[in-house]
Amino acid sequence: MSYLALYRKYRPYTFDDVIGQEHIVRTLKNQISSHRVAHAYLFSGSRGTGKTTIAKIFARAVNCLVPVNGSACGECEICKKVNESSAMNIIEIDAASHNGVDNIREINDEVKYTPAVGQYKVYIIDEVHMLSVGAFNALLKTLEEPPAHVIFILATTDPQKIPVTILSRCQRFDFKRISASEIEHTMKKYMENEQIDIEDNALAYIARLADGGMRDALSILEQSISFYYGETITLDKVQYLVGAVDTSILFRMVEAIANQNTNEMLILCDEVNAQGRSLRQFSSDLLEHCRNLLVAKTTKGGIDVLDYSSEHVERLRQQAETIETSELMRYIKHLAQLEYELRTAISPRILLEVALLKLCEVQMDQSPESMMTKMQMMEKKLEKLIAEGVTIQSVPAAMQSPREEVVPTKLPEAVPDEVKALKNKWNEILNGMGMMSAARAFYTSTRLGYIEGDILYIVYQQGMEAGVNRYLDEVKVAINQFAGKEVKVRPMSAEDYASKSIETYGTSPKVSEEVKDISSVLRDVQSKINFHIDVT
Repeated sequence: MSYLALYRKYRPYTFDDVIGQEHIVRTLKNQISSHRVAHAYLFSGSRGTGKTTIAKIFARAVNCLVPVNGSACGECEICKKVNESSAMNIIEIDAASHNGVDNIREINDEVKYTPAVGQYKVYIIDEVHMLSVGAFNALLKTLEEPPAHVIFILATTDPQKIPVTILSRCQRFDFKRISASEIEHTMKKYMENEQIDIEDNALAYIARLADGGMRDALSILEQSISFYYGETITLDKVQYLVGAVDTSILFRMVEAIANQNTNEMLILCDEVNAQGRSLRQFSSDLLEHCRNLLVAKTTKGGIDVLDYSSEHVERLRQQAETIETSELMRYIKHLAQLEYELRTAISPRILLEVALLKLCEVQMDQSPESMMTKMQMMEKKLEKLIAEGVTIQSVPAAMQSPREEVVPTKLPEAVPDEVKALKNKWNEILNGMGMMSAARAFYTSTRLGYIEGDILYIVYQQGMEAGVNRYLDEVKVAINQFAGKEVKVRPMSAEDYASKSIETYGTSPKVSEEVKDISSVLRDVQSKINFHIDVT
């Protein structure tokens, strides 16, 4: 007999052999046992999760003369013919290459004939979303009212591309991604049968790399066996084969970024490139590592959430304690964008180094997520200078906007006309807060807005909510001091401000121009932010 690939050799034959899809297996077994089999099914889910495998198991089971616990017995006459591929009851069709109207018309002509043996003719249409519109229309009537001896099983990885008229005529089963622990446990049994010497941590890494697909895991495993034939397969060998890096480099890279050690970051990039590793794989691994750090930090350990050894989770927790949550969110956003850009990059190394340089040097990052980091850096720098006894030069009076000294009495409330007049005085209000004010530096990237009544709005971009709320009280005081009146101040996102303006005044040209102006300023002001600290 010719050699069979692992995923074909160990393909489940009965429902009891299937892993990770208990919710589907139990339903189908009960339908067979109770003789409540439907005429059409839709199996949807990511690749390698068992859609076609379960479809074949189900097709054998419904035709078996004496099914055992809902599965085919494997011993009766029909089961033997199916095993010998001499039965014509199970028809598999690849919709990717047979997606025309004529192909479906052939099926419509064939379904009228009863099966030669067994009770049902089962049509398994794989990648059914690839059918043309005309083919779907041709299948529609037959799928709705097929003969009693016909069952359709439609399998797809992209169910949203299937017309709702087809979906409504099928019982839908959504296949879950198989957990890494289940994949690892299953591969370990297979390797014992094959008498292959492979380390547990190598199996665990392959299971995580498969991303929920058993077929992908077995393909990587078989490639490793072939490459290291006769050797003990270790984690390092598997990582070398797939172009991945050791986890220690991921920890060192994040540490270099968190410490703003640009030199160490570039050295690590050069090391990854010199080893011939896949830069795209490295970017993906680094993104997953940052995600794991975020989970470990927010779940106080994450042993039940993270599918890793307790030693690895403890190491994640220790590193996560040294990094702020906002920083981890910034890393994840930029690395996700980097992973997308690397798909079509001509010079992936340059793209990787520039992206990581932006993470190291936060001053280069003009995104809203970097604002909190910049504020924290400036505050720490000021605290350090003060602790060293350095005198911070106060802002000369000439640099401040003239205003009356606030008396400790309740100010009169500002009327609408006075509130509206403050809209164009934002720069003067901010300058009056002093050049050393962290609130002034943050609110430079916001804009004042006025709609109606006696409310003054501070309009900000999405993602700036934390900083806006942090310094809001200080800014309110500055506005009241500048106006000499008690002003009602409310923060509002640019999107909500635009919606409220249109709700109040409609879509007049004046309102549209106002909203457009504020949105434009909020986008452009980020690039103009500059921190100046005068130290003597």
